[in-house]
Amino acid sequence: MKTSSRSMTPSSRYRGSLIPLLVLAALTVFCFQSLAAPQQEAPQAPAAPSAQQGGDASKDTGDKSAGPGIAAPVDPRTYKIGAEDVLKVSVWREPELSSHVAVRPDGMVTIPLVGEVQVSGLTPLEFTDKLKEEFGKLVNNPVVSVEVWQVRSRKYYIAGMVPRPGQYPLVVPVTVLEALTLAGGPTEWANKKKIIIMRGDKRIKFNWNDVIKGKNLDQNVYLEPGDFVNVP
Repeated sequence: MKTSSRSMTPSSRYRGSLIPLLVLAALTVFCFQSLAAPQQEAPQAPAAPSAQQGGDASKDTGDKSAGPGIAAPVDPRTYKIGAEDVLKVSVWREPELSSHVAVRPDGMVTIPLVGEVQVSGLTPLEFTDKLKEEFGKLVNNPVVSVEVWQVRSRKYYIAGMVPRPGQYPLVVPVTVLEALTLAGGPTEWANKKKIIIMRGDKRIKFNWNDVIKGKNLDQNVYLEPGDFVNVP
């Protein structure tokens, strides 16, 4: 029996099957390198400036001494600064001139690089103008702001049969009814008809039961600094 001349040799038979394997291996290596290559991030647009940057002198001072908080809600045109008040002095882009200061009993404050300044009886705006003049001797065209950070000079007192007796700041106008509500209101055993507001040598009567019923509302007066409300 004769063997056909078309019979494939072993080498030619294996050569034909290796080509697809080599192509598959090359594709695998290429895919692996593509996945392993570091991805470049798309460039990001610069962040928009916040509202505190630029023209807000009361924020951009670099002063971190007082920590977080907000100023007292007083009218800078009418509020009169007094002893024990805490003030925030801000000078834009001049952190060494910015500070929080407490008004001493003599009505003075000590301002860095300026010295002692009389502030008792001034409004925050008047004190601001005074500081602009003083700081103008140190820097050109200083941008100054003064805020009343804590009101301690204006206060009233509540004593007697209420859940929260004690001293309260008189930041905004407060009536007797509002003040007693802040203190928790008269307790169950309080004599609600004979509440007294002591104002110097004056005695003002207040009947809780009448006022909450809408009667005799003229006795629901606004408190003044130093008033003492006693709930028997």
